[in-house]
Amino acid sequence: MPQPHSPSVSVVIPTYEQAPFIGRALDSLHAQVLSDWEAIVIDDGSRDATTEVVSTYLSDKRIRYCQLAENQGLGHALNEGIIKAKARLIAYLPSDDVYYQDHLGSLKERLDTETEAVLAYSGVRHHYNRDASGQIAGFPLQLVQCMHKKNAMRWVERAELESDDLERLYWTRLRPLGGFVGTSSITCEWVSHPMQRHLIMQEPEGGINRFRSYYRVKEPIRFHTSVGHSIDEANHYRRMRERPDTPRADDGLKILLVGELAYNADRVLALEEQGHKLYGLWMQNPTWFNTVGPVPFGHVEDLPRDSWREAIKQIQPDVIYALLNWQAVPFAHEVLRATPGIPFVWHFKEGPFICLEKGMWQQLIDLHQYSDGQIFSSPEMRDWFDTVVPGLSRNKPTHVLDGDLPKRDWFDRPRTPLRSAVDGEIHTVSPGRPIGLHPHHVAELANHGIHLHFYGEITHGLWLQWIEKIQAMAPGYLHLHPNVDQSRWTEEFSQYDAGWLHLFDSGNGGEIRRVNWDDLNYPARLSTLAAAGLPMLQKGNDGALVATLTLSKQLGTGIFFDTMDELAVQLRDREQMQTVRERVWQQRHLFTFDHHVPELVSFFRGVIASASGKSGRATSSVVGSPRLQNQKLA
Repeated sequence: MPQPHSPSVSVVIPTYEQAPFIGRALDSLHAQVLSDWEAIVIDDGSRDATTEVVSTYLSDKRIRYCQLAENQGLGHALNEGIIKAKARLIAYLPSDDVYYQDHLGSLKERLDTETEAVLAYSGVRHHYNRDASGQIAGFPLQLVQCMHKKNAMRWVERAELESDDLERLYWTRLRPLGGFVGTSSITCEWVSHPMQRHLIMQEPEGGINRFRSYYRVKEPIRFHTSVGHSIDEANHYRRMRERPDTPRADDGLKILLVGELAYNADRVLALEEQGHKLYGLWMQNPTWFNTVGPVPFGHVEDLPRDSWREAIKQIQPDVIYALLNWQAVPFAHEVLRATPGIPFVWHFKEGPFICLEKGMWQQLIDLHQYSDGQIFSSPEMRDWFDTVVPGLSRNKPTHVLDGDLPKRDWFDRPRTPLRSAVDGEIHTVSPGRPIGLHPHHVAELANHGIHLHFYGEITHGLWLQWIEKIQAMAPGYLHLHPNVDQSRWTEEFSQYDAGWLHLFDSGNGGEIRRVNWDDLNYPARLSTLAAAGLPMLQKGNDGALVATLTLSKQLGTGIFFDTMDELAVQLRDREQMQTVRERVWQQRHLFTFDHHVPELVSFFRGVIASASGKSGRATSSVVGSPRLQNQKLA
């Protein structure tokens, strides 16, 4: 009678939509010199051909396959594998990685020899042709190179934390149980490709939004990568998410959000709070600032990405609100073409010049030319697009609204006393990249006793040379601070005398065709500084067309200068600074999305009426739609 298989090593193979890789991984397992292994493949909700590929290997009774209905995260998949494991030793083979033939045997031998050790790790090949005899510099120990003794410890799961840092997820928990020992032999490969988990997670190419989209995460995430700051969506949005849905008003609109929401995504709740029903249809492959659903604050019903055309027919939205940045242009364009008969509003923030560089120009022009209504982020942006599509703003409904204004909820905190009232020196702040501020500028300000406070630990890493130069030129006058989320904008930034907008010299001379993105843009920090009631620092740029300059002069919220000496005099004028400061504080509501919702909804209603009563688009067929009649439509 055959004896039941008793493996010496259990190999846990987590996989998610890596059908092109997993056959190679399993083949490398079959090639192991050590043959008394078992493999537990944990398929974390794949919808690709993973099942078909793995099925060809299941004739080997050492391999078991467990398929989860939905993606539950790496930690959960690994824990499932450990629970099912029969051996006293646990190894890992992510399905996109590869073992060399002596990998399992050499790790087992090391653990058998080092009886006080709990984990053994091999050397590893990485990034195609680089070798590391142990841990790869700048990375934690990788799954593929590790084997450890089975124990009661479990991996951190998604409800607690998602991270690419395996130290946070497990290795730190193991260390009190024994030593970590290396073999010094390169016996596996950590395969490099664009869909590696850590690349999906890390900014700037990846980030929380790309992670959410790729892994189809429905719940709020606690997220902390090895290179970024901690994000706790569960707590940050709890109050918004847990409140009941607002009943739809008698005249409430069904609004389909298309594309992505960029910064301050929870602003759209201001529409839902006014009795409008929100649906979401999101672009694929967002970057860290392209917020997509399922949104962590709730109250937006997502349409299925793989059958969205049928879903739109079922919900019959009153208006499609497509937005916001250049990455969303291709998908917004696809939806525009597919939805004749539904009023379509295109809201564009950033940036037309990138669309030129990326080859999206025709699609962008189509969105402006064939949509039923346009929303521009600034009057200057509207006027510039009139030079691109002549007569654009005269031939259809248009509106001006900054694209990523925050929600009013974050503006309810009290102010903090000024630091300058304590030490007598002036303190300015840059809540993000200090664009245009060169080291010599900071040194000039330091000579006047003026400090610069620079926020954002990720940005600090990208500006190291800049930081080092200033620290040498103006010691004690540059102060570095971690990122601050919306809930602390007011209390944190209100301690400073003034805040920096982007610093640049405009060269357009007042001619709209000569403007560049600096001239057209309302940077996201406008609202951050407004929340704290801070005067906004920017170059005077007399005679130029500059969106922030026009707005600041109109509202009286800016401090304008040409030289740092001029700026120093103004910052020392306590009476002037207090006047501007109070003016910003009294008008901070203008920098919230909620304030503009009534006008935005009125604009939607106008677009709907116009599309129905003038152009006929609200009732036209696919064949007869003006969107499809022009041969230039890509």
